[in-house]
This record gives sequence, C-alpha cells and structure tokens, in this order.
Amino acid sequence: MFCFATGIESMHAQVLLNAKVVNGKNEAIASVQVLDVQRKVITMTDSFGYFNIEESLLDAGYLLLKHPNYIEDTIRKPLNANSVYVLKEVVTIKGFTIKTDDVNSKVAGLTVKTELINQAELKKAACCDLAGCFETQGTVQAMTTNIITNAKELRILGLSGVYNQVLIDGMPMVIGLAYTYGISSLPGTLVDNIFVSKGSTSVLQGYESMVGQINVLPKSPDKGEKLFLNTYVNSFGENQHNINFRLGKGKWSNLTALHVVQPAQKWDRDGDGFLDLPHLKRFLFYDKLKYGDENKNGFSFLLGTKIFNEERVGGQWQFDKNKDIGSSLVYGQWVKFTQGDAYLKTGYRWNENERISVSASGVLHAQNSWFGTVHYLAKQKQVYANAQYEKTWRSAHEFKTGLSLRSLNINEQIGFTDTNLRRSYAGNYLKQEFVPGVFVENIFKWRGDLITLITGVRADHHNVFAWKLTPRAMLKIELSEKTSLRASAGTGWRTVNLFSENIGLLVSSRDIVFKEELDPEQAFNWGLNLMHKIKAKKLEGFITIDFYQTRFENQFFPDYDAVPTKAIISNFSGLSVSNGFQTDLNVKYRKQWEIKLAYNYLDVYRKINGEKVLLPFNSKHKLLAAVSYIPKTKKWRIDVNAHWFGVQRLPNTDLNPEEYQQPKQSKPYSTFNLQLSKTWKRLDVYMGCENLLDYRQLKPIVSWQNPFSPYFDTSFNWGPTRGRELYLGFRYKIN
Repeated sequence: MFCFATGIESMHAQVLLNAKVVNGKNEAIASVQVLDVQRKVITMTDSFGYFNIEESLLDAGYLLLKHPNYIEDTIRKPLNANSVYVLKEVVTIKGFTIKTDDVNSKVAGLTVKTELINQAELKKAACCDLAGCFETQGTVQAMTTNIITNAKELRILGLSGVYNQVLIDGMPMVIGLAYTYGISSLPGTLVDNIFVSKGSTSVLQGYESMVGQINVLPKSPDKGEKLFLNTYVNSFGENQHNINFRLGKGKWSNLTALHVVQPAQKWDRDGDGFLDLPHLKRFLFYDKLKYGDENKNGFSFLLGTKIFNEERVGGQWQFDKNKDIGSSLVYGQWVKFTQGDAYLKTGYRWNENERISVSASGVLHAQNSWFGTVHYLAKQKQVYANAQYEKTWRSAHEFKTGLSLRSLNINEQIGFTDTNLRRSYAGNYLKQEFVPGVFVENIFKWRGDLITLITGVRADHHNVFAWKLTPRAMLKIELSEKTSLRASAGTGWRTVNLFSENIGLLVSSRDIVFKEELDPEQAFNWGLNLMHKIKAKKLEGFITIDFYQTRFENQFFPDYDAVPTKAIISNFSGLSVSNGFQTDLNVKYRKQWEIKLAYNYLDVYRKINGEKVLLPFNSKHKLLAAVSYIPKTKKWRIDVNAHWFGVQRLPNTDLNPEEYQQPKQSKPYSTFNLQLSKTWKRLDVYMGCENLLDYRQLKPIVSWQNPFSPYFDTSFNWGPTRGRELYLGFRYKIN
C-alpha cells in the first residue's frame, strides 16, 4: 500500500505537458530542440510537431525552442496543457539573421539596431528606384548631390553617404564610380527587403562602414510572384516599365527582371533657363540563379548578374546634346555609362552548427560625361572575394572567421574645352587598391537570448597605407519581455574617391586646389538604443530612442568657404563630430491603422580655429509622420506621409559679388505625400501625389544668368526643386 501511494504521489509530482510547434502557415515543425537553461537538449518534436515536457522543468524560469531554420523562442510560465508555439522563419544574410514578420516596418530582433523595410512598406510610395524607398522612415535621407543630373546619395546621421555601406545581397558593390548613380540604378519593383543598421556593424563585410549599413535584398528566385508587371508614369512625362518572372524545378530556381525608363518632357517652372529635371533613359537586365538553401544541410549556390545602360541630359533649356556638348555658349551636362556586375555566393553546411561559404563579386563601369566645358572620362574595375568558416560551439557561441580580398582600379581623365576660367586640375588620375584582409567574429549568447554580445576584429593590408585594424563590438540586453537595450562601438576607415564621390567639384566653375595627398578617413562610432514593444488588445508596435556619436580622426570635406571661386582639397585632422538623436513611434491599431512618428536631431560640426562650424546642408531638426489606413476588406488603402525640415547652414558667399551672394541658412519647409491604392486578385492600381503643396526652392543655381562665370555653382540645393508630382501606376502579378 505504501509503495502504491508513493507511486501515485510521484505521478502527480511529474505532470507531463503536451505541446506543439508550428510555423506561420500552421504547419508542424519536426526536429525542434527543447533546451533547458544550460542549453542542454531535453527532447525534440516528432514528425507531427509534438513534444512532452515535465512541468517541473519550468521552475528554472524558461525553456528554449531551437531549429536552424527558425528564430529561437522561449517557453515560460504560465502555460496550458496543450500549448501551440509558432516559430518565425529566418532570412539569412551574410553576418545577420533577420526575423520575418507581417509588420511592414519594424526593428528586427538583432544585436545591432536594424530597421526592416519590406515589400508592404515599399508599396506605400512610388519607390521608382532605391533612392525613393525611404520616404516612410526617418533614419536614411536621400540627398541630391548634383541638381542638374539628379544624382543622389543616402545619408545616415547627417553624414555623406560614403560613410555608410550599401550592400546588394550582402555584397559591397556600390563603390567608386558605381556610387555616383548606383542607388538610382536599382528599381524599387526588384527590391524584396531593405535592412538599415545604424552605428557600428559586423566586420564581416569590410572596414568601410562608419555610421551604418544599408543591405538591399533583391527578390528571390524561389518565392514571390511567378510573373510581375509594372508600369508607372508621372505628370512630368517620365515613365517606367518593369517585368519580373521566375522559373523553378527541384532545387533550382531563376528570377529574370527587365527595367526601362523613358525621359520626361522639358520643364522650367522657375524661369531660370535650366531644366527642373534631367532627361533620363535607362535599360537594365537582372538575373538571379539559385540552387538549394543555405539554411539547410548540403550545398547551396546563388549567382546574380546585372547589366545596365544609362543616359542623363540636363542643363539649359536650349541645350542639344548632339551639337552643344562642350560648348561655352550653351551650358549642358551629359552623362552616359554602361555598368555590368555579377556576384556569386556558395556554401556547404554540414549540420546546423557548422558551415563554410565563399562569395565573390565584380563590377565593370565605363562612363563618358560632360559638365559644361569639363570632359570627364572614367573607367572602373572592381573585384571582391570572401571565404568564411562558421561554427557554433558550446551552444552559446557562434564563431566566424575568414579571409577577404578587395581590388579597385579607377582611371579618370579630365579635360577642358576653354581656358577662360583658369582651372588647373586637368589630367589623368589613377587609383589602384589591393587590400587583402583577415577577420574573426564571435556571437556569445547568455541565458538564451537575454544577453547577446558580438565582438569582432579585422586586419587589412592596403597596398599604399599598410595595415589597418578595425575592432567592433555590439551588445543587446533583454531588460524584460518587452524592453531591450543595445549598445555598439567600433572604428571604420576608407579611402577617398575624390571626383565620383564629390561630383559637384566637376559641375561648378570652381578651381580645385590640392594642398596635399589625401590620407584614409578614419572614425570611431558609438551608440545606445532603447526599444520598448507595445502590446495591447487592439494595439501593437514599438517605440525606440537612440543616440549615436561619430568622431573622425581624419576626414575629408571640400572647403568651399575659404575662397568662393576655389575648392580646397586637404586632410582635416581637427575635431569633427556628428551627434545624432532619434526617436520613433511605430504602431498598428485594429490591424487597419498604421501610424509612424519620428524625430531627428543632428549636431554635425567641426572645430576650426577654436570655433564650432556646422557642416552645411544638414537640418538640425527633422520630423516625419506617416499614416496608413486599410479597411477590413483589404481592397484599397490610403497612405499619407509628411516631412518637416528645419533650417540648414549654407556655404559662405560673402566674398562673391552682391548679385551672386546667397543667404547664410535655408528656410524651414514641409512636404506632404499622398497615395491611394486599389487591389484586385492579381491587379493593383495606385495613384498619388508627391510634394502635394508644391513647395519649391526657386532658382537654386548660383549665377544661373551666366553659367560660364567664375561664380557658377550648383551646390546650393537644400530643398525640392521639381515641385508637385502626380503619378499613376499599376502592378499585375501571378503568384
């Protein structure tokens, strides 16, 4: 009797709880590991996704669910006897693992603060190219670098786009000549996801990222629409046409895309004799071939190829590219280039804990350009390769190490058709870089995902500047189930590509004066980010607050202030700082309303002769508000976003003649964008208006009356110049 009673008591003490694990499609997941606090495997799910555990195992606080193709999740008290756990799939990029989610724009659950912009978010605006994909978020700002050809760059923390790294499928390919027009060459219809990281990032992709990283993932060959058609036309007459189609059989899949842009009509609304927007022609072919899955055991392979040809024509209304190129009577700019690039990513995974991968990319760029009487002829050859070994050990460490190689060859020729302006920088400029490197990185997780620490360092040998060391560290602490704290710190460095990254030097009439050879730019960045998730019955979202500081040890910025007719080229080793504060609120109410609010504060300055001098063309204060409404039928939607920009310091023109002097700062201004979308089974029709209130900076070109005078300058563009833009488009898809 005693033994029987003891057995009954033991059965009650070891209550078994039955649970099931599924994915987002409610499909059972087999072979999910259930781990205890010490990350020891207790049991695994069967082929139907079920597992049993003893309730007493939860006395330690939590258990973990782990599977190589899904994000780890936590089991905590209280729980029901028949619980169902849903694991989210992962998207693996070189160096990062990203959560997928139905929320359009969110902060991914990474150690580094990473904002996700997915296809649903991209559909809230026209997003004709990559530069237009950031209208609904506050971290990245697209800035015009040449108002006449509409060249753009992507800025983070108020600093030039050269200080953040733009990756395509995890590969550093937007460099040198590819930087000038690179972000405009990728159509928005080809983009699947964009991951924006602020501050120090992983050392795996290289040493150049100083203030952040933008990783663009084109659409995948093995998912999404089988056929996608898109046509877009705006009120200026510019039109775009896109077609994507994919095929697949077994482990093989392929995506092919075509993109065509036809130019706008001639517009000059402010009467300065210069076109408000250039004539743009572009043809792009893209192909992406894939075999296998890098998240599964075995061999995987990915090959992406792209070739495009582009022509931009701008300048005075009467400029004719066939007879006025190089003329000193009619001012015009003509840019034509062809670029081809390819990238390869291949790897072999032995198991969920061990993998080796090899990736490589190459870019060829040939450009012929005229900026008034300046002839700019350039060619570039670029090669990048990376071999990496990854291993998870002792369950809590993910170790990665490897070798990298970068080769960059740029040949630039500059000449003039007149000598009236006495410009002295004609000649041939060669740049040859060969940079082998070695890197190591470790991801340490303590108590599940409560604390994650990434430490990494790389050493690279430059053929001119010898060895450079790049250490970085990132920390994430889960303060509670809803609140997390992130911190990061690290260095970065880069060499200057003078003309391609500062195209305004060639556009203006200023002479370029070289005081010395340019050293590599170097900076230290650190930052903190606090994120709190909001979860209520009908409300979900998050709020983030962050601060990042970048301090340059050496920096280059053309000096336009010292002499109004010259640009001084020299190193600056004094105090140069960027302080950036940002707070975001992103919520969804009743799954019908999406609201996003963001505030940016930027304090970007240098100390010159003991005086604090703000860098020009930076709004110290900036606001963003975006609202979306989707009715329960989901047949249509409305998207509205508004931007407010505070005053910006402008370059000093006090030494110019009075008629060519400019204000010392810009005016604050606002822009409003509106879009309506209607959805059928296979067809989306969207129409909208950018810059709804038609705000314009009038006559932004200095000395527009005489474009061949010493005071002609196109660098004073601080606001929108093309005014209100209406557009209409449709998307047709077969899934």
